[in-house]
Amino acid sequence: MATSVSCQSDSCPNGNPPSRLECPTCNKIGIKGSFFCGQVCFKSACQKKHKILHDLAKPGALPTNQGNNPWPSFNFTGSVRPVYPLSPTREVPAHIPRPDYAEDGVPKSELRKVGQPPRILSPEEQQKMRVVCRLGREVLDIAAAAVRPGITTDEIDEIVHNATIERNSYPSPLNYRNFPKSVCISVNEVICHGIPDKTKLQEGDIVNLELHDIGFHADLNETYPVGEIDEESQKLIRTTREALDAAIAICRPGTLFRDIGKVIEPIARSNGCAVVRTYTGHGINDLFHGSPNYIPHYAKNKAVGTMRPGMCFTIEPMLNLGHNWGDVHWPDNWTATTVDGKRSAQFEDTLLITETGVEILTRHERPIA
Repeated sequence: MATSVSCQSDSCPNGNPPSRLECPTCNKIGIKGSFFCGQVCFKSACQKKHKILHDLAKPGALPTNQGNNPWPSFNFTGSVRPVYPLSPTREVPAHIPRPDYAEDGVPKSELRKVGQPPRILSPEEQQKMRVVCRLGREVLDIAAAAVRPGITTDEIDEIVHNATIERNSYPSPLNYRNFPKSVCISVNEVICHGIPDKTKLQEGDIVNLELHDIGFHADLNETYPVGEIDEESQKLIRTTREALDAAIAICRPGTLFRDIGKVIEPIARSNGCAVVRTYTGHGINDLFHGSPNYIPHYAKNKAVGTMRPGMCFTIEPMLNLGHNWGDVHWPDNWTATTVDGKRSAQFEDTLLITETGVEILTRHERPIA
């Protein structure tokens, strides 16, 4: 950010003319030509007024999307802001079966089965997973085709919602632990769980669409460019996809779950990225999130368990630009962002371990690296 500001005689409370006393903080953060009228003003009223410039120069101080921000005093880490109010909850036709959390937000079946060993799916259950994951891939591809500058994340949510119910499925995120929408949409520095609102996608953004369907559950996501994006963002997306593909390539009976992170983290680090640790892969079947509940994507983790035929789970690495893997949550208790405002990307597939290897149930037609 570059600007030029002086404490002029008509604005100085002491009536002093401008001088050549430059503000050291402005000089450090790149605001050029910033001068005070003297030491008296530098230590008093002019300084307080002038410090507003320092706040404006912080990353994320100037939002790219103006609107009704429900938390104006929150210290956002980047440029993305919520644009409220949210649209009304979308209806699900009565003939579509609902999960046990649809009314009160509490995933009761999941809570009852915490601590149980991973499910080994029967052939019939495996086929149900294939069907729902194919439908999930169809819906994600429909949503991805709508990504363009000017569309709002809420409009994409409506596309996902309608495409899901057209397939006689319930959108898994809707009211799961009180999540208000049918898809998670995460833009730029948002790592995951972004809530669709009136935010308009802009040329140069990157956006992650995380989609889930139920009957049995499908879980998949990808990160997409919005128009033309810079090389750094392109590399982030490529690296994240490469990391997921490399992790999938080691999946087979006998592979330790903890070894997934051993594959992903070196790829991330060698490309200038950090692996998010707060969120992990998980078991999935007739439960949205089941055992194994903890499949980390970073090295030197303490995950337990071995892959066995009939197990179904997700791998979903989230990579941040730079070396900071931490996250900051917005007051909505869902939206997770990078701590430094740098961009983040994620890819996810639902996998089934077979007798001889792995089946990518949510596969997009691309070869594994």
